[in-house]
Amino acid sequence: MTSGWIDDDDLKEKKLDLRLWKSLLKYTLHYRQTSLLFLLVAFSAAGADLGFPIITGALISEIDRDISQVNIAWYAGAYMTLAIVLSVSICGFILCAGRIRTNVSHDIRRDAFEQLQRLSFSFFDKRPTGWLMARLTSDCQRLSVILAWGVMDLIWGSTLMIGISLVMLWYNWRVAIAVLAVVPVLFAVSMLFKKWILRTSRLVRRTNSRITGVYNEAIMGVRTTKTFVREEDNLKDFDRLTSEMYEHSVRNAVLSAVYLPIVLSLGSVAIASALVMGGNQVLASTLAIGEMVMFMYYAQMFFTPAQEISAWFAELQMAQASAERVLSLIESVPDIQDSDEVKQRLQTLGHDGHPDRLGVIEFRDVGFRYGDGPQIIQRFNLTVQPGETIALVGATGGGKSTVVNLLCRFYEPTSGEILIDGVDYRQRSLSWLQSNLGIVLQQPHLFSGTIADNIRYGRPESTEEEVIEAATLAGAHSFISEMNSGYDSQVGEGGTQLSLGQRQLISFARAVLKRPRLLVMDEATSSIDTETEKVIQESLARILQNRTSFVIAHRLSTIRSADRILVISQGEILEQGSHAELLKLRGDYYKLYTDQSIRDIDRIDSISLSDDDSADELNSPSPRTEKDHASLSPTVRERK
Repeated sequence: MTSGWIDDDDLKEKKLDLRLWKSLLKYTLHYRQTSLLFLLVAFSAAGADLGFPIITGALISEIDRDISQVNIAWYAGAYMTLAIVLSVSICGFILCAGRIRTNVSHDIRRDAFEQLQRLSFSFFDKRPTGWLMARLTSDCQRLSVILAWGVMDLIWGSTLMIGISLVMLWYNWRVAIAVLAVVPVLFAVSMLFKKWILRTSRLVRRTNSRITGVYNEAIMGVRTTKTFVREEDNLKDFDRLTSEMYEHSVRNAVLSAVYLPIVLSLGSVAIASALVMGGNQVLASTLAIGEMVMFMYYAQMFFTPAQEISAWFAELQMAQASAERVLSLIESVPDIQDSDEVKQRLQTLGHDGHPDRLGVIEFRDVGFRYGDGPQIIQRFNLTVQPGETIALVGATGGGKSTVVNLLCRFYEPTSGEILIDGVDYRQRSLSWLQSNLGIVLQQPHLFSGTIADNIRYGRPESTEEEVIEAATLAGAHSFISEMNSGYDSQVGEGGTQLSLGQRQLISFARAVLKRPRLLVMDEATSSIDTETEKVIQESLARILQNRTSFVIAHRLSTIRSADRILVISQGEILEQGSHAELLKLRGDYYKLYTDQSIRDIDRIDSISLSDDDSADELNSPSPRTEKDHASLSPTVRERK
């Protein structure tokens, strides 16, 4: 199986891939005892089913010969015995299939979820969250049903059909052939209709997936929709999709409605064949009347499992898309993983063979592109000393986040190398780098649970005192203490019970508690209010002390104390130096800083004006222009 991702649009009218299903059967074979017990009860159920027509036929034949010699009690006892065997077998059948289905569903989802934890960021860049959720839920559920009930029904149905064929051939091969002659026609018709039904089912499923996507977007983007008054347009798009869904569903229902009467008619032809052929032999005294009745029963019984088997084969084909998608997820190979050499050292030495220290970090002629896209970074060179704080600024899309993503090894360079303490970080283990890494993002994600649980997420073994110490260092302790349950307060799914600023402070505390040697902050203060930013600013000096740090900043006021500031544009370093040094250059950083300072002054002025109802101020001389601001020295503007 390749690591390529499977999409519905890539799934044409494929034949049933038995090798694919064979690889999935391993999930069922994990439960050999339950599977063997199922085979036993399946054979018992099939045997009991086969026995009823034989008993009925024998009773009728005996009554026809001499009713006075019939032992009704014996036949009643035999019939009751078969009924008990069948009931117990069906009970065991349901229990075994249900247990296998539950276990298989658990195992497939566990393997898929475990694989998601290992996959690289590039994998998630290409797959929408809703699409992945569908693979973990509906696709896994569908496969577990087929691998349990489908396989079990196929075994039971095949056993019953083979048994019926053998019994009929044993009693009278001529009548048996007359009955079984309809079977090839049944399978041909079934496969033809199921192919048509499969095609419409794919359209139904694909349209349903699009409808689900619309639901998801409508829920996630409800504020944007209302802001731009797009409700009517969205409703029209939704109506168009539901109309498509209706057309495909009706076509699918019509095909199913036509298919069933045809199958029933073929079953009636088989019964009629048994009646005609058997009746002639009864009249010729070469077949007992009870045996003719038995053949008619078997002809009717034969088509029930035949229908189910053809239906399950069609279901297997329809579910093949689910199987391919789930297997493509489970068998995907992470783009970034430890090399074989590193794995060998981990196995033999217990570590990757290098000293456990974070020394000098060096980007050496690093180049990178996302997939087949344009070059984002090219010949990027940078040397960072231990404990140094590096700030990255520049326009959006310049490559700042790419630099830190490469540093964190979320991606790897397409050319060049990144050295840590003189060693290519691809020669270090991922676990070593990640254990030394702390990261704070622009949009912090909290997990359902308490505040304390989220702070100790990176170090679950941390004590309560350590949690409080980290929260205090990050400036989060004061607001946590004011909450009713304190550190035991529930944050809700994704932290919805807290404000963005509170979530960000907890995110800082979480990073601090991990005690990382390398701290990365990706625009961690760009989306928070000024009050929270002030709290974070007061904490940053303590957090960054003696710790190698990379800070991507939108608000330049937050990185003035950085050891070095890099101005990044189109994947290259345009300028670098301290805040004061770059202002003296009067280059790109100077322009960025002065422009942002002007906007801050104008914002403060607008707030002052809105609070002042004086008409005299509203009619005051024209506001300062950007040119006027630019004429001010940086120091004056800063004080202003």
